[in-house]
Amino acid sequence: MTISVWRYSHLALAVSSFLLLTLLSVTGIILAFEPVSQKTQSYKADNFSQITLAQTLPALRKAYPDISELTVDANQFVKIKASDADGKNLDAYVDPLTGKVLGLPQKKNEFFETVKSLHRSLFLHEVGRAIIGITAFLLMLITTSGIALIIQRQRGVKHFFKRIVRDSFAQYYHVVLGRLSLIPILIIALTGTYLSLARFNFFDTKKESTKVDFDKIKSTPERKPTEIEIFRNTKLSEVESIEFPFSEDVEDYYTIKLNDREIAVNQITGDILSEVKYPKAVVYSNLSLDLHTGRTNMVWALVLAVAAANILFFIYSGFAMTLKRRVNRVGNQFKADESSYIILVGSENGSTYRFAKAVHQQLLKQGQKSFITELNNYKVFPKAQHLIVITATYGIGDAPTNATKFASLLKKHPQAQQVHYSVLGFGSHAYPDFCQFAFEANNLLSQQTWAKPLVDIHTVNDRSPQEFELWAEAWSQQSGITIETLPELRTAEKHKLSTFLVSSNTASGAAEGTFSVRLKSKRKQKVTSGDLLAIYPANDHRERLYSIGVVNSEIQLSIRLHENGLGSGFLHRLQAGEYVRARIVQNEHFHFPAKSPEVVMISNGTGIAPFLGMINQNQRNVPCHLYCGFRESASIKGYKNVLDEGKAAGKLVHLKIALSREGEKQYVSDLIARDADFMAKVLSTKGTIMICGSLAMQKDVMDVLDSICEAKTGKGISFYQSRNQILTDCY
Repeated sequence: MTISVWRYSHLALAVSSFLLLTLLSVTGIILAFEPVSQKTQSYKADNFSQITLAQTLPALRKAYPDISELTVDANQFVKIKASDADGKNLDAYVDPLTGKVLGLPQKKNEFFETVKSLHRSLFLHEVGRAIIGITAFLLMLITTSGIALIIQRQRGVKHFFKRIVRDSFAQYYHVVLGRLSLIPILIIALTGTYLSLARFNFFDTKKESTKVDFDKIKSTPERKPTEIEIFRNTKLSEVESIEFPFSEDVEDYYTIKLNDREIAVNQITGDILSEVKYPKAVVYSNLSLDLHTGRTNMVWALVLAVAAANILFFIYSGFAMTLKRRVNRVGNQFKADESSYIILVGSENGSTYRFAKAVHQQLLKQGQKSFITELNNYKVFPKAQHLIVITATYGIGDAPTNATKFASLLKKHPQAQQVHYSVLGFGSHAYPDFCQFAFEANNLLSQQTWAKPLVDIHTVNDRSPQEFELWAEAWSQQSGITIETLPELRTAEKHKLSTFLVSSNTASGAAEGTFSVRLKSKRKQKVTSGDLLAIYPANDHRERLYSIGVVNSEIQLSIRLHENGLGSGFLHRLQAGEYVRARIVQNEHFHFPAKSPEVVMISNGTGIAPFLGMINQNQRNVPCHLYCGFRESASIKGYKNVLDEGKAAGKLVHLKIALSREGEKQYVSDLIARDADFMAKVLSTKGTIMICGSLAMQKDVMDVLDSICEAKTGKGISFYQSRNQILTDCY
C-alpha cells in the first residue's frame, strides 16, 4: 500500500507538471551557460578572495579622488563609479589594488534576458511567477517521492547506492541518474520554491539602512585606512557595495553593504557609526539565488545544466516505463471461468509480465485455454487445472503492488477442484530478500487442500534465460505441454550433447521400483552434485531432467521406474557398457553451500542421489546430517557403502532413516518434527537445510519446518528460503 501511494503520487505529480518542467528544464539548461559565459571575461583580480578593504580603499581613492561607489557582482568583478583624470564620468571594471581599468560593462545579452523572463515568469509577470513557484514545489515533491521509491526498490537506505538490477534502458537509467542527480535537483526545487515564496513576501526580506547620530561623530584620533580594524578584517569578497564619502568632511562616511548587514564607518577615525543586520531571509535568499543559478561558480552552473538535462530524461523515461507497464498488460482470448490454465502475475514495473505473456501465448498456440491476470484478481476459477504464479518481489521482501491482496483472496476463494500449481519467482541476488514473496506465495498455496504442486518453486536471478528455461523444462516435463524460453532469449545454437558410458545399472530386481545408474563422461566436463542430467529418450528436443550425485568421479542417478514413464523406462533399459547422449544442466541453486557452517539433508527415495555426491565431495568435513525416508530397510542397501565411507571419513555426522512400511512406520517429516530444536538451531546459526525428492514429501517437510520456524525462531519459513538457508529441488 505504501509503495502504491509513493508510486502513484510520483506519477500523478509528473503527469500534472511535465509540460512546465520540460519548459523550465530547457530554459534552465540555457541559463546555466550565462554565468559560464560571464566568467570567461578577464575582469577578476588575482587572489581576489584574499584582498581586504584596507588594501582596496586607499588605492582606489588615490587613483580616483572623486570615486562615489564600488560594487562587487556575483562574478567577483569590481566595478566603480567615479570621475577619470579628464573629469569624465567613469563606470568600469577595475583592478581593486591599482585602479587599472579592466573593462567596461556591456549591455545584457538579450537572448539570455528573454530566456530568463520565460524561465522566471512565462512572460506573465506575477501570475507567471506564481505558476513557476508551484511547479518548483511540485518538483520538490516529485524528488521526494522518487527518493522514497528508490529506498523501497533498494530494500532500505543502506542499500541506496548498491547495484541496480537492469530491467530496461529507461528503468535502469531512470534510477541510476536519479541517484546521481538527486542532490542538485533537490537543491533546484528547494531554492526555486524559496525564491518564489520570498518574491511574494512570505519572508521578511526588507533591508533597513543605517542611521547615524551626527552629534556623536568624532574627528580624532585620525587613522590611516590601513590601520582601521573593520577595513583590515573585511575581505572584498564579502562586500556587495560601498558608498564612498562625498568629501573629506568628518560628517561624510563610508556605507558598506555586506552579505548580511550594512555598516557606516567614520572615514577619519575608523569608528563604526552604525550597524544594521539584515533579516536571515535576506541571507537565505542570496544563498538560494547563488545555488539556483550557479552565478558564483562555473562548475556548479554546469552541474545544474546536467541536472536540468536529467529532468528531461526522467520525463521521457518515466513515461516510457509507464507505457511499458500498460503495453505488457495482455488481453485474454478466453474468459477466466472457461480456462484450464490460469497465469497469475505479480509485477511492479511490468518486466515480469513479459515472461508470463510468453507462457500464455505458447499455451494458446498449442490450443489450450489460458487466462492471464494479476495476482490481485485471484478468485474462483471453476475450470482451472493449473495455476502458474509468476511474480517478482518488491521492497523489503514485499509483494508487488498488484499482488498485495493475494494472500487474503486465496483464503477467501478456495477452488472447488484439485488444481496443480507452480510458482516462478523473479528477483536478484543483489538484494537480501531474494524472491521472498514468491516463496511466501508458494507456501500459501502449499497449505491449500485443493492445491497440488506440479513442480518445485523455481527462481530466476536477473531474468536469467537459463534459469527460466530450467523451470520451463521442468513444468513441461510434468504437464506434458511444451513451454519454451522466450524467443528473444533463446540461443540459436542447439544444446550440445555429450557422450556418457554406462558403468553400472541396478535396474534388475531393484526394491520399490527404484534403481541406480552410474555414468562416466567420455570427456572432462564441469559437473557438481546437485546439477541435472538432461536426457532425450524420444530423440527429440524434449528433455527429461534427473538430479545428479557425483561419487568417486562418476555421475550417479537414482530413479524410480514409472509405468509408461518415457525417461525412467529409457534409463531402466540401459546396460553397462552402453553409451548414452545427454547434457549437464547447471543447477547452482542446489549446490552444496560453500560457506554454511552446518548442513541438513532431507530426502526420500530417489532424492538421495545428489546428497550421496555432496557427502562424497565434502572435503572440508562440514557437519552434515542426512535424514532419509524409505519404504523398507532393503531400500538403503544400495547406498550403504557410500554412506558408511562418509561417516568413517567424518563427512557425514548423522544418518537418520524413517521406514514407512516397517517397524514404527515413520515418514521423514516425523523425524524432522522430532528434531525440531535441532532444526531451529541450524537455521538460527545460519546453517542450511536441503530437500530433494518428491513434491509430496517436500510439502510435508515444509509444513513441519514452517511450524518449527514460527514457534522457535519467530520468523516465517520464507525468511530462510529467501536467504538460501532452505534449498529445495523436488519434482
